[in-house]
Amino acid sequence: MQKINDFVNWGLSSSFFVSLVWFLWGYVKPLLDAKVKHAKTMQEKLKLEVMDKLATDAVTSLVSRTDITGHDKFKAATTQVRNSLATKGLSATEGSIQTAVQAAYEKSDLTPTVKPIDDLQTGVVSND
Repeated sequence: MQKINDFVNWGLSSSFFVSLVWFLWGYVKPLLDAKVKHAKTMQEKLKLEVMDKLATDAVTSLVSRTDITGHDKFKAATTQVRNSLATKGLSATEGSIQTAVQAAYEKSDLTPTVKPIDDLQTGVVSND
């Protein structure tokens, strides 16, 4: 027991323990920083997935509405997504919400599909 007490007293008086903690902190801190960064990245990824789902739902709900114009549908979808995120306690920039709504619009039935014309590749132009 006396040897343990002597070791502790020596460690405190010679600042051995402080040096040991300082040395170990140099190895532990980067690991903790990496974990925090990973957690933030995963949180952002999940928030983007939720925002994408909300934007898809908002755009899909507005597809059949013919009483409002496309710009008004975009504003309505953006407002729906913003309100839904606020209800869930999430926040996002206006630009990211608009980007999500635009991406959902491009995947929806509102976007006309363009049929490729093989005649343009051959140089033949028809008037159909």
